[in-house]
Amino acid sequence: MIRAGCDRMTRLPWYAVRVRSNYEFTTATILHGKGYEEFVPAYEVERRWSDRKQTLRLPLLPGYVLCRLDLQFRLPVLQSPGVVHIVSFGKVPAAVDEGEVAALERIVRAQVAAEPWPYLEIGDPVRIVRGPLVGLKGALLEFKKTCRLVVSVTLLQRSVAAEIDSTWIMPTRMTRHLDSAAEVREA
Repeated sequence: MIRAGCDRMTRLPWYAVRVRSNYEFTTATILHGKGYEEFVPAYEVERRWSDRKQTLRLPLLPGYVLCRLDLQFRLPVLQSPGVVHIVSFGKVPAAVDEGEVAALERIVRAQVAAEPWPYLEIGDPVRIVRGPLVGLKGALLEFKKTCRLVVSVTLLQRSVAAEIDSTWIMPTRMTRHLDSAAEVREA
């Protein structure tokens, strides 16, 4: 794909590209080489074998690479090694919500402990009010006696859980109430 300038690239929507198992990073590198903006949110995990320990970098959304693209130029993406298809509804590729991708980018940049999590439809919605993830919204879970914020990519029905400090959160019902109270005070 010919780069038409950074402004155009950032305005293009994100699409989820389904890739073969364990091809996420390889496909992302190939797409980047073709001029596409790609994103594979990843986390590190320590694996133990009988004779050694190793730290592995694994994708938070296994089987998917997020890619900004103009659908008119999707053929080079589809012809890339490891690509199975672009996630679609019927025959129409479906864009991934920009806010969900931005939330994943913030989690990766903040370097908080994160891991893939089963997609959730229920759970208490929360908003982070302190710490490096301030402003993010998601569902709150407790796992192994630690709090986690779950951010979901609706289109893929995949979620990512990030460890957070329990003092960073506030239920969204309360934040709406506090936000409207602040607006009244400002008026």
